[in-house]
Amino acid sequence: MSGTTQDDYTDRYARRVRGMTTSEIRALFAVASRPEVVSLAGGSPYIAALPLDAVGEMLGKLAAEQGTTSLQYGIGQGTVELRERICEVMALSGIHDASPDDVVVTVGGQQALDLIARLFLDPGDVVLAEGPTYVGALGVFQAAQAQVRHVAMDADGLIPAALVEAIAATGGRAKFLYTIPTYQNPAGVTLSEARREEILDICAAHGLLVVEDDPYGMLSFEGDAPLPLRARRRDGVFYVSTFSKTFAPGLRVGWILTPHAVREKLVMASEAMILCPSAFAQGAVTQYLSTMPWREQIKVYREVYRERRDALLSALEDMMPAGTSWTTPAGGLFVWATLPEGLDSKAMMPRAIAARVAYVPGTGFYADGVGTQNMRLNFSFSSPERLREGVRRLSGVMEQELAMRSLFGPELGDRRRRTAGAADVPGPDLA
Repeated sequence: MSGTTQDDYTDRYARRVRGMTTSEIRALFAVASRPEVVSLAGGSPYIAALPLDAVGEMLGKLAAEQGTTSLQYGIGQGTVELRERICEVMALSGIHDASPDDVVVTVGGQQALDLIARLFLDPGDVVLAEGPTYVGALGVFQAAQAQVRHVAMDADGLIPAALVEAIAATGGRAKFLYTIPTYQNPAGVTLSEARREEILDICAAHGLLVVEDDPYGMLSFEGDAPLPLRARRRDGVFYVSTFSKTFAPGLRVGWILTPHAVREKLVMASEAMILCPSAFAQGAVTQYLSTMPWREQIKVYREVYRERRDALLSALEDMMPAGTSWTTPAGGLFVWATLPEGLDSKAMMPRAIAARVAYVPGTGFYADGVGTQNMRLNFSFSSPERLREGVRRLSGVMEQELAMRSLFGPELGDRRRRTAGAADVPGPDLA
């Protein structure tokens, strides 16, 4: 079939694939990685904060001294040694009753979500999720042919009354609630202490499972984070986390703490998908947790990210046009901004890239296409100086957009902006 095009395969795709679309974040990577572009887009940790020489020496010793096992196949659930270390990590967050037997090691948090979706979602099933929510989770649920119904949030996180309404609107058909209660991605808000118990009570009363995604809980800037949902309730809660934000995303090591009755099914699903997680990556994380001052390293990350958050918030306060608002995260990696009335973050993107600044339009974090007035801004990767320069460029683009709408009116202004943007930005980078 030489010389075939995409159209030649369209009718052959499985139904679950036909609706898949490109992630708005992944589509930005080619542009945002250019050195001249200030990226406020992705969610990359600042890996340079690690003691890279020591990490490199550790990895070399792992290969030299344990190569016969670390470079070999492993078991589907993950090594006992790593699962024991993971329980120690979770204890720092307040989860003291975890057993290594109930931990399933995954290829990052993304595979953890995919495994849960494979276990519980049939085509047409309903998932409840915060609005906005993590774009990677939306991709998983979309691939499972599930429907995502968003539940509203405010500054204190998921709104309990909105959850009750969403459950009622689905006729009790929702399979689970997917939530990032602590330093939420993308909104940066945290579910309040009082609401955590209320949300759990609501889910228990309606027989709704809870999938708690907690990649950012250790990255707190203002005291300790609230206890995870899993630290409060054991039954019906799947706790997902990863070492991507607290150690190294390139190793792709995450985990699920699962109710014991489900553990075996999760392991079987993982074996069917990947056979076993990387033994070398698991060995690297195990060695890191066993031999290096990882608790001190988390403190380093907290200080670095707090400084960068403050730099971003200060720049937004100084330079954003009137009518712009944003969240103030107490941890994590992201700020969620709301644009002045009439601006469209997705339509504005070509002009922003032409001005050499990148962000993620809010539409990528909703299943239903809303979010045009929002954008996600990352502060973990760029230096404070670069963050301020990025905001300067972004505010300039927004001022131009507002001026254009004032001069030409919304409809003509949008048409002129799209024409100018299309000439400035090469298409493939934003596909």
